[in-house]
Amino acid sequence: MSRPVTIEALAALKRERTPIAMLTAYDATLARAVDAAGVDCILVGDSLGNVVQGRTTTVPVTVDDMAYHTACVRRGVERALVVADLPYLSYAGVDAAVESARRVMQAGAAMVKLEGGAPVLDAVRRLTEHGTPVCGHLGLTPQSVHQLSGYKVQGREAEARDRLRREARALEDAGASLLVLECVPSSLAAEIASSLSIPVIGIGAGVEVDGQVLVLHDALGLGGERVPRFVRDFMADSGTIPAALSAYVEAVRSRSFPGPAESYGD
Repeated sequence: MSRPVTIEALAALKRERTPIAMLTAYDATLARAVDAAGVDCILVGDSLGNVVQGRTTTVPVTVDDMAYHTACVRRGVERALVVADLPYLSYAGVDAAVESARRVMQAGAAMVKLEGGAPVLDAVRRLTEHGTPVCGHLGLTPQSVHQLSGYKVQGREAEARDRLRREARALEDAGASLLVLECVPSSLAAEIASSLSIPVIGIGAGVEVDGQVLVLHDALGLGGERVPRFVRDFMADSGTIPAALSAYVEAVRSRSFPGPAESYGD
């Protein structure tokens, strides 16, 4: 069995310029398949609200949901580092963040992910001070979809670009070990990735970041009719789920995914 992936190992991949491959999973069976394909990280995403529960947003997902699915995924994983989302408003205060993180970490996560910049910095500091690794999430933050008026590319205006740069640096300074950038122009994502010492994982953020993440169902062509432009169907030319998952990992490692058509310009 390969050695389990650690935060230190992810940092080493960034230094070596080896792209990090991440996918979501929500149950033991598919987590086992994703792990076997060689991904570095598995995200137990609150996207389960969409692809498992059939909801239109991630907002209704609860900490109970996240703890349950994290425990399921943990049972199927031997190597990959398991990251679990903290769901909507479960980290609105520092004490709430600590309690929510306790729940999903005790369920089997090795890291928690939370969305936003300035409002979550105190929570990031407290969690990391107490030994809980944190992944930040900037750009399009699905839990804020109503405030953002839909799923839109973020960071195209000068003020928004500056804010994303500042918030990315602030998250690193607060102790975050990883950062996800979603739906931001490729040039901005590349700039942020090169300015930080922590790995930056993109989803709709171009190829010049430190790794990629996709929702598993999207990567397997199960995303439905309205598929974001940054998604590629890896089942189309693979035939089996294991082959599709291996194709995804290879495409990330070789930087052939995402391509220009799957990225956003300024």
